[in-house]
Amino acid sequence: MNRLIAAGVVVVIALYLLFSSLYVVNPREQAIVTRFGQITSVKTEPGLYFKLPTSLVDDVQIVDNRLLRYDLDNMTLQVSDGKQYVVDAFVVYRIDDARKFRERALGQLDTLEDRLHSRFDSALRQVYGVRGFADALSAKRLEMMNQARDQIKPDMADLGADVVDVRILRTDLTDQVSAQTYDRMKAERLAQAALLRANGQQAAQSIRAIANRQSIETVADATRDSEVLRGQGDATRSQIYANAYNIDPGFYEFYRSMQAYRSGLGSSGTTMVLSPDSEFFQYFGDSGKAIIPPGAAAQLPAEASVVAPVPDVIPPADTNAPAPDQPSDEPAIIAPAPGAATSAPAPATTAPATAPAPTN
Repeated sequence: MNRLIAAGVVVVIALYLLFSSLYVVNPREQAIVTRFGQITSVKTEPGLYFKLPTSLVDDVQIVDNRLLRYDLDNMTLQVSDGKQYVVDAFVVYRIDDARKFRERALGQLDTLEDRLHSRFDSALRQVYGVRGFADALSAKRLEMMNQARDQIKPDMADLGADVVDVRILRTDLTDQVSAQTYDRMKAERLAQAALLRANGQQAAQSIRAIANRQSIETVADATRDSEVLRGQGDATRSQIYANAYNIDPGFYEFYRSMQAYRSGLGSSGTTMVLSPDSEFFQYFGDSGKAIIPPGAAAQLPAEASVVAPVPDVIPPADTNAPAPDQPSDEPAIIAPAPGAATSAPAPATTAPATAPAPTN
């Protein structure tokens, strides 16, 4: 019985020593083997390895061999012109030298990331500090990320870490800068709108001025043509009047006087107080007989008329009487010429039915 117990104890101890001397390195890991705290070997290839039994002599530290990520959030960075950004960024790294990582970072990821934080923050501030306000939002952003990566890469290599890439996730303006940027953009748009409005008003005024000039020119041309035509008409009318007057001036004066009598002594009810010697009554004499101009006798109708005395008061014109220009069947009453005898009537002159044709 005691032998069986002893054999069991020996088997357990042997199994413990066997399993404690074995360790496995996966493809995504690397192992650091230390003996009494000193690094004896670093296993980077995957496989099954042996060491001295128990961890009192040889100890194995497994280090992740994959790409690791470290984030920096809500960093306030200032650019060259004094404005500020709120930046989110991250760095991708891996531990490529496990020995340095063990010796200089004590094999602790927290220690490594603390140092990475300070170096990454310093690199981003330096990169943003020499850039303009619009560079972080332009195509120069890739160049800025590469510069930050190149700055922290040597420092992290001393800790056994290889910086693979740096990426900027977010670059936003602070609230104060956002308000200033919005005000500036608003002012620019208002200025652009005012410029467009001014250009439109200028074009409208130019078009309106051209239209006004064209209208004035059109009206002036039409007025000129109308005045020319009116002048030609007045000249033609004056020529006709002159020709008619030159044919028989006496009859022309007589005819115009008859028209004046018709207009002045018509049925309008107008009372006229004139001297009998006035020029208006030049065809009425004191003897009560009219003075027949030489040309007027030729225009009288063939029927002779009886001379009647002119009353002291001229009766109102009969509205039903025919107009002087229209022929009438009634005999015309002609007043005697001044100075003629009242006992003997003036001989009537018979004129042909048709007046002689005017000659130029």
